[in-house]
Amino acid sequence: MQVPLYQAKAEFFRMLGHPVRIRVLELLQDGPMPVRDLLAEIDIEPSNLSQQLAVLRRSGIVVSTRDGATVTYALAGGDVAELLRAARRILTELLAGQSELLAELRQVDPRR
Repeated sequence: MQVPLYQAKAEFFRMLGHPVRIRVLELLQDGPMPVRDLLAEIDIEPSNLSQQLAVLRRSGIVVSTRDGATVTYALAGGDVAELLRAARRILTELLAGQSELLAELRQVDPRR
């Protein structure tokens, strides 16, 4: 039985729902990176990074290549980078709205 599109989308966003996975995708926007460089940038245990990379690889969002002992990861396509840029724009708008509300709340109550 085929999964409904809305359920597939929910599973996709759930897969993205880990800070390390998001950080890896952000770093890979600049181009392929070996695991050692990802480790240096993210500062987590190698086993944890390996688990998160496996999730991204199984989902097809990233691809890996091996050259001797060096494993390099890259985004599978440019759409992921566009999704991250869209998320940044949405968050910017949301936070701008919150800062405006906060500014209003901080104003002195005119009835006082």
